[in-house]
Amino acid sequence: MVGSLCREAILANTGQAWEEWIQQLDREVDPVWSHERIVRYIAGEYDVSPEWSDMLALLYGQKLGRVSVGQTASAGVQIGVRRTMPISKEKVWTFLLSSEGLSCWLGSLPSLPLQVRHEYVTEEGTRGQIRSVIPEQKLRLTWQPQGWDRPSTLQLYVLSKSPDKTTVSVHQEKLDDIYMREVMRRHWEAALDRIQSRLIG
Repeated sequence: MVGSLCREAILANTGQAWEEWIQQLDREVDPVWSHERIVRYIAGEYDVSPEWSDMLALLYGQKLGRVSVGQTASAGVQIGVRRTMPISKEKVWTFLLSSEGLSCWLGSLPSLPLQVRHEYVTEEGTRGQIRSVIPEQKLRLTWQPQGWDRPSTLQLYVLSKSPDKTTVSVHQEKLDDIYMREVMRRHWEAALDRIQSRLIG
């Protein structure tokens, strides 16, 4: 499935609607072609950047029934990003739930009560609900930025095997499509950059 944000991005970046691409590719592409061959075909026949030739080929591959990286039957399209920092687990957890820390990954909120079924709305319009909490280890919540058709599921893990080294892991499920997977990969990498910068400078 291609979500509305992806459809908007396709039109803005290629000059054609997704439905037009499907019609053209259905006429022109042999379903047995490899992903790489479809990319080369799009890049050679149309005025589309290499990045968008690849994205269109991936999306078209999904339409053909191919499974993309990050796509599962149970969780849909998902992404995971992690970062290890030379800081204690307790310090990282405390920071992530502070107003400053929340602004790095969730959005502007004065606080986030760790209560199952607590609903939140950030100043930016992102909304969701806490689903489960394991203090100093895991936070699972729904996450729906303004403009999204439906919420995704977000899991934030704080993992440590030694007192002075901690890994922050973000796992997001139920994304609309592989385009949003790439958008969210970049988003969470930038969020982890902000967290690391604030914690260790």
